[in-house]
Amino acid sequence: MADAERLRIGCVKYLNARPLIHGWPGEVVFDHPASLCERLAAGSLDVALVSSFEFLRNPVYTLVDGISISSNGPVHSVFVAHAGDLAKIEEIEIDPASLTSVNLLRCLLAEAGLSPKFVVRSRLMQRAITPRLAKFFIGDQAIRFRDEDTAAFQFWDLGEEWEKLTHLPFVYALWLIRPEVPEPKAIADRLRACRDNNLREFDVVLAEETEFSAEFCSYYLRECLSYQFGRREREGLSAFRKLCEKHGVLWHDSRLVI
Repeated sequence: MADAERLRIGCVKYLNARPLIHGWPGEVVFDHPASLCERLAAGSLDVALVSSFEFLRNPVYTLVDGISISSNGPVHSVFVAHAGDLAKIEEIEIDPASLTSVNLLRCLLAEAGLSPKFVVRSRLMQRAITPRLAKFFIGDQAIRFRDEDTAAFQFWDLGEEWEKLTHLPFVYALWLIRPEVPEPKAIADRLRACRDNNLREFDVVLAEETEFSAEFCSYYLRECLSYQFGRREREGLSAFRKLCEKHGVLWHDSRLVI
């Protein structure tokens, strides 16, 4: 199973994951984080880059150590777009694609003493942002929205708010391996090597991007994000766990790390 071409691997389909998966020799399933969590749980994937919240709540997976998608300040692509005073917002339309981001939003709002109603965004019902209604965006959709509407709205960046609250990085995504998959150490080594090679050859990764400008990709991937999982990232993930427990969205404890 350590053979990369035989591994059933899933990865988030956003720009932020490119430095972790570019050049992987085998087939890769690209999808939204929540869908990848479901596929990994169902056993249709062996390993997947999924929401860090999945690692916190589910004790069965093995964590690939040393790798994450993290931020240490403004992340640019996870935010609430609003008009006027955030404290006066009554509803937030959410993107349910990432459990991590939605639960981070829930915790940060609670810590700020705010409790707007969450409603799932519907493609059939398009509502405008108003002083009473805000919208929550993640990933590439968030980047596109911010490019189009920067002047029209205010952006409550969750990476920035987390750093203000904790003075720690926030961990958005981690590689997880199903427990029955053989040779997990070899898989982890391959994933770390893929990340390391992409960071060394970063210009090659940037050159293959077509949707966003090279200038923006360089800024976003180099300055907004980190791909390490060291002591401070572990502290940040532990702080997120404690906040989730405080606000009643987490219940599991044990896991395996390689």
